[in-house]
Amino acid sequence: MRSMKARAAACAALLFAAPAFGFDLSGRKTLTAITGDGREIAIGAVTFEETGGAVRASVEMDRSKFEDFFLSMREFKCLNGGGQIVCHVPYPYANPGLVSRTDFAWLEHALLFLTKSPAEVGANLWNGLYFHLTLTDDGLIGEPRGVDLNQIASPPDDPTRPPFAPADQGEPPSGAHFVAKLRIR
Repeated sequence: MRSMKARAAACAALLFAAPAFGFDLSGRKTLTAITGDGREIAIGAVTFEETGGAVRASVEMDRSKFEDFFLSMREFKCLNGGGQIVCHVPYPYANPGLVSRTDFAWLEHALLFLTKSPAEVGANLWNGLYFHLTLTDDGLIGEPRGVDLNQIASPPDDPTRPPFAPADQGEPPSGAHFVAKLRIR
């Protein structure tokens, strides 16, 4: 009986110690934009930090990889893909920034972008990109979804809940964006 309990305890320890995927949500990781033609551009870093039993994620963009665009009376940091310009839109409100192995919504909100053609003069906030993150053995992969960034023009009613729910995210056409994916590893 004792050896059965010992084996059960050892199995439980392995089960809880080993994450479902090998990617570790701790420390500083590279944030990479993967373009539609397969190029990889390291655009920043994501730092995962344990705080009070939870994990906080913070994003730092590498400004040297972006061009400055003055759109709609505001400066944006953008990647210029020739036929499409993709600009980072920092989430403008205080938020917990917490993530888990099954919920990356606050990190996804830190990775908001808008798209525009080079011919467009201003920023069209209805052309937003939200990168839905999925955990893999090799890191996090973000697939683009369309969102209307006008939804965050004013503070949310509940600042503890991410405003872009799955119902607010549309599927963009395949291959339609200069930044086809984001990867964190």
